[in-house]
Amino acid sequence: MKEVVAIVRMNMMNKTKSALAEVGLGSITARNALGRGKGVVDMQLLQGAEHGYEEAIAQLGQSQRLIPKRAILMVVNDDLVERAVQTIIKINQTGKSGDGVIFVMPCAEAIRVRTGERGEDTLDEG
Repeated sequence: MKEVVAIVRMNMMNKTKSALAEVGLGSITARNALGRGKGVVDMQLLQGAEHGYEEAIAQLGQSQRLIPKRAILMVVNDDLVERAVQTIIKINQTGKSGDGVIFVMPCAEAIRVRTGERGEDTLDEG
């Protein structure tokens, strides 16, 4: 089992949710998130700030605004990870900064509270 965490634009959430359901991955959790990626920061300003230049620090402070995003969390069987990742990419990829990021991590255990089921029995079959 793997946990797939995707950070996507707010306005892409409904399309992403629908696309995942269409490929058999309807079990998701979504949360509001705030963040920014490296594409929002001027790297020269960042380097200047790291060297202690006050002008760079002042300008960088203006660009550190956190952008509203959605975090999608899902646990899937190992054989469905690539389907989940490719579906998220297909819907969210515009080629512009801010398209999002996907993290895939191992998941040691899953337990359904209602029934006590454990492991892969708790997950979508895909």
